[in-house]
Amino acid sequence: MSEPARHSGLGAHRQPGRAERPAGGRHPVRRAGLRLAAACAAALTLFTAAPAGALPAGGNTRPAGGDTHPTADSTASAEYPVVLTIESLAPQVAVPNGTVTITGHVTNAGRSALKGAHAAVRKPYSGRPLDRRSDLANVAGRTTPIERDGVELDSPQYALPELNPGQTLPYTLSVAVNDLGLSSSGVYELAVDAWGSTADNGHDRALGIARSFLPYNPGGAEAQPTKVTTLWPLVHAPVLAAQTVADNEQSVPVLRDDSLAAEFAPGGRLYELVDTGAKLPGLTWVVDPDLLDAAFAMTKPYRVQNPGTESAGKPARDDNTVTRNGSAAAAAWLDKLRGAVAKPDTQVVALPYADPDIASIAHNGADLPGMPTALNKAATAGRLTVEGRLSVDTRSDVAWPYQGYVDQQIAALAQQAGSGLVLANGASMPEPDALNYTPTAARPIGNGQNAVVADETVSGLFQRDLTSAKDQTESTQRFLAETFAITHEQPQNQRGLLIMPPRELSVATAKVLANALQQASGKWIAPVKLDAVAQSSPDEKANTGVPAATDYPTQARASELTATDLDSTNRIQYDLDTLMRVLTLPQRVRGPFNAAMVRSLSTEWRTQAPAGGAYRTGVTQYLKELTKAVQVPEKTSVTLAGDTGLLQVSVRNDLTQTVTNLKLVLTSLQPNRLRVSKAEDLVLPASQSATLRFQAEAHNNGPVQMTAQLWTTGPNPRAYGEARTFTVEVTSVTNGVLYVFAGAGLLLLLAAVRFMRQRKRRGGQPHQDGDQPVGDAPATDGAAAEEPTADEASGDTGSDGSDGSGGSGGIGGSDGDGPADDAAGEGPAQTPRASSPDGRDRAASDEKVGP
Repeated sequence: MSEPARHSGLGAHRQPGRAERPAGGRHPVRRAGLRLAAACAAALTLFTAAPAGALPAGGNTRPAGGDTHPTADSTASAEYPVVLTIESLAPQVAVPNGTVTITGHVTNAGRSALKGAHAAVRKPYSGRPLDRRSDLANVAGRTTPIERDGVELDSPQYALPELNPGQTLPYTLSVAVNDLGLSSSGVYELAVDAWGSTADNGHDRALGIARSFLPYNPGGAEAQPTKVTTLWPLVHAPVLAAQTVADNEQSVPVLRDDSLAAEFAPGGRLYELVDTGAKLPGLTWVVDPDLLDAAFAMTKPYRVQNPGTESAGKPARDDNTVTRNGSAAAAAWLDKLRGAVAKPDTQVVALPYADPDIASIAHNGADLPGMPTALNKAATAGRLTVEGRLSVDTRSDVAWPYQGYVDQQIAALAQQAGSGLVLANGASMPEPDALNYTPTAARPIGNGQNAVVADETVSGLFQRDLTSAKDQTESTQRFLAETFAITHEQPQNQRGLLIMPPRELSVATAKVLANALQQASGKWIAPVKLDAVAQSSPDEKANTGVPAATDYPTQARASELTATDLDSTNRIQYDLDTLMRVLTLPQRVRGPFNAAMVRSLSTEWRTQAPAGGAYRTGVTQYLKELTKAVQVPEKTSVTLAGDTGLLQVSVRNDLTQTVTNLKLVLTSLQPNRLRVSKAEDLVLPASQSATLRFQAEAHNNGPVQMTAQLWTTGPNPRAYGEARTFTVEVTSVTNGVLYVFAGAGLLLLLAAVRFMRQRKRRGGQPHQDGDQPVGDAPATDGAAAEEPTADEASGDTGSDGSDGSGGSGGIGGSDGDGPADDAAGEGPAQTPRASSPDGRDRAASDEKVGP
């Protein structure tokens, strides 16, 4: 056996086609028989879960929640303690008479040292290609060596040193394509295994295996290339706040953080996405218009909120924001993007502004008033923004629900919001089992709406962050194998395929996807823009049924915006509409808040729930701050010294623009004790206060609760801001009004006395004139002169010693404490006076409500 490499852990690179002496001096034929026996034994345990062995730090483990479509990792166990990886294939598509170089690592993940082991390439089983996609899935699902992995080649081989548990060693193997025995064009399994024994088991056997796929494309009969549409998303969680800072009479934008500055710079995620995508033909750029607005805002001076102040909702000032300068990077990024999307074979899809989460809205907020309207406005704003910022035509009638999961509620809301095309995940609309080929991606889903359905397996290859070389090679080779198989399922039936990467496409994954597309382009796939696939004829056998909402994935539902989140955003719209009614320059506020409202619904908050909550809270609080800038200042009590007078209430406008279409309404909680005049309209200039005067009429002394509420005027008036409650202390009513009541009572008493005197004087005899009213004496014998008239009786001294000072004035008359004239309802400009018992004039309390 040849000696292992001793320098820097590098493996011995064997020459292709050179025969090696079998390990342990065994004859090659005998060794092959042993291998076959071991492979047969392994085949019996194929569907048996092997116990997991201890993996070294940094070993090959699948990330949590990782996709199951790429080739499965070999698992370590007592029987198979070695973990192998394939980290590169060069070239990635084999050609006749070529050489394929394989690199990777060998790790002893068992509990005892390896003895006399080596790594070698296996010749594909039977030399026949894997014709069907189900064959690819079967190979990818294997975890232990089996006979159908093929027979190990005698050359090349890599002799392994005595690896102790946990030790890892790189390897390199180069194999001639002709030695692989590839019979015809197609996709083949390419496997590397480790063979030998361990210190605790001297039996020579297969110790582990790694698998990949190798397309072989010698040319010949050409198939119709599959049309492939690849979505290339440019999205980012919202950063623009609703606040701005005034600087030299200019509005300076405010951002919640400065994360975009790094992403726009070379090496940043968004920079690299544009740089990588610009080199690819036929891309479909899916752009969030809010990101473009943020980039444009950053091309000029801007400020960033201090950490921890995002949810406070306070107006932006120098003490809670800081100046940042990412202008050069933002401007350069926009220019680079404009150049990339201007290529004639590309297409731009404008998402609705700020990419609102249509799935969350459909499930938790479809019944909220205004949501469909808000989505329609977001779509229109999205189109105009993208066209304006990038100077390209766009398509804006496309709905892309979170991760492409669609159901009937989502599809219905999308259509209601004007989206005639839905980008769907194949997991939501799986193909019938009876269909033995891949149908084209476009299909009708009812009610005039269409979907383009992404292939679940192909798209799933790029649904994770492919940072390791092993994962990158694994996904690339599986992509090449899947697309090759799709094209050759029905060589003359050209179909369309949609590749849907995640919204937050990472740089590493984007580069892997770009490389995979480049490897297959012009061979068996043809990159095209979305319209080319969406407008193709649908396959009658494809699944067109949209699942019910109950079939929506549980994991995706768990990350949705809740009904509470959506209701708070809907309340923002209501409060904003209220504020708009009173502003004379509403455009200063409408635009920023309309944008902030849809940003509160962004799909990007799915993976950043705390940041999304803070953003919604900040928008809500800031809107409240603006609304509260026009208010009735707080006041605890006001004194009304008399039965009538004026109540003076202040209203303050702390905004920087005039407000109008407002009225102030005072409401007494005890109108039987205290009544006030009608509501008063007001127009209030910027940064000023006004005092409104309301005529008040009191009937009793003591405290009365009063509410001051601003209302909008015009059709469908709304309460504006918070109501203010204060107490009106009524004093001195007894000296005036109560005397009037007492005087009226005395008149009634005197009239009764007069009547009794007349009856007594007549002795109960009836009137001589039967038509004369009872109580009127005949006009004979001077009787009329003997009895006082009613007016005279009112001047008689009562039994309580009163001098009749009540006079003839009833309620509202000129009694001692009554008003000089009744000015009720004459408007706030009037200031009626009242007379005191001592004859001096005095005004009702003119104390303001508020400071």
